[in-house]
Amino acid sequence: MSTHIHHNTPAQNRPPLQGVRVLDLTRLLPGPMCTLHLADLGADVIKIEDLGAGDYASPAVREMLNRNKRGMRLDLKQPEGVQLFLQLCEGADVLVEGFRPGVMARLGLGYEVVRSRNPRLVYCSISGYGQTGPLSQKAGHDLNYCGWAGVADQVGTPSGELALSNLPLGDLLGGTMPAVMGILAALFDAQRTGQGRYVDVAIADGVLAHAVIPLAGLHSQGRVPATGGDKLTGALPCYGLYPTQDGRYLAVGAFEYKFWAEFCAILARPDLVAHHIPQTQALCDWVRSEVAQAVQAHPLAYWAKRLDGADCCVTPVLKLDEAQALPHFQARGMWVQVQTAQGESMTQTAMPVQISGYRFEVQRPAPVQGQHTQELLAEMGLDAAAYDVLCQRKVVA
Repeated sequence: MSTHIHHNTPAQNRPPLQGVRVLDLTRLLPGPMCTLHLADLGADVIKIEDLGAGDYASPAVREMLNRNKRGMRLDLKQPEGVQLFLQLCEGADVLVEGFRPGVMARLGLGYEVVRSRNPRLVYCSISGYGQTGPLSQKAGHDLNYCGWAGVADQVGTPSGELALSNLPLGDLLGGTMPAVMGILAALFDAQRTGQGRYVDVAIADGVLAHAVIPLAGLHSQGRVPATGGDKLTGALPCYGLYPTQDGRYLAVGAFEYKFWAEFCAILARPDLVAHHIPQTQALCDWVRSEVAQAVQAHPLAYWAKRLDGADCCVTPVLKLDEAQALPHFQARGMWVQVQTAQGESMTQTAMPVQISGYRFEVQRPAPVQGQHTQELLAEMGLDAAAYDVLCQRKVVA
């Protein structure tokens, strides 16, 4: 562990990662979301950007993913910038980068170089296809990783048409979460042994490793379920999305018989109870059609009232602004108001993990580019005059 620990934090609100310093060279979504989780857990995350475009995520995404971090601008293409970064590595616990494989080595910042300066540092590389393998140098985005992993083929409608998700499955499920998992495991081991590790996270690997249901189908049936043809994607009438009269949807997840029976009672269709798992495709289609007709007879507000208090795994499909107003998420503290560095108020989601002895807080909004450069250089022992010289040479900003 590095030495910059604040000992005055009350024991009843002690961040789990207090005292851990993270150097964040990532951009866009998978890496910044990973380091956001670390920052929200109390790590001192330093977001390091170049003197050009830096992290070119949209302003709203940038604000949400970089709270509780400090910002620095540093040119790693200059020898002085490399040396400053290596000096930062000496006092850090974790380094996270998201460049294409080989870039860090060409900059003179490969794992072995950094390890020679700080053997306990955990060095995590997040890339599309990993540091090795035939695809390692290919460019890609979320959809490409899901495509190669056979996951995009499973996201679609019963008609067989593939669909896109506004929740990037590859980036978040395949990149962010495996990176957090690998970093925390290696960090835990480094505390015991004093030796860090290299963590190679491939987004395609991560999303492939979570394709449990399609793989189970391949093992049990000898083939991957057709798009929209698995029990989770439309094969059964007891599990699916049904449109309401006003163009909204109900999420019907009545897998268990008892839930299906209660839902059929709410629909006033007791005759459907016996057809929880229809035995033929024709019967399945008929039950689905009957449920769809019943649901479409009324608007969403009607069904929300009818379902209030029911225990049948059937819920309204809310829009995100409606989810913000839902009393449950408010009671869970899942929404926080953040004053941005520009002085604007922004609603953000809170950390999604509640831990005893720690109360999540937004300590600082997302930094503007280079906001803490001089502060961080001062912590390294460089005075204002040295900072000015480095700025003139365009090493930092």
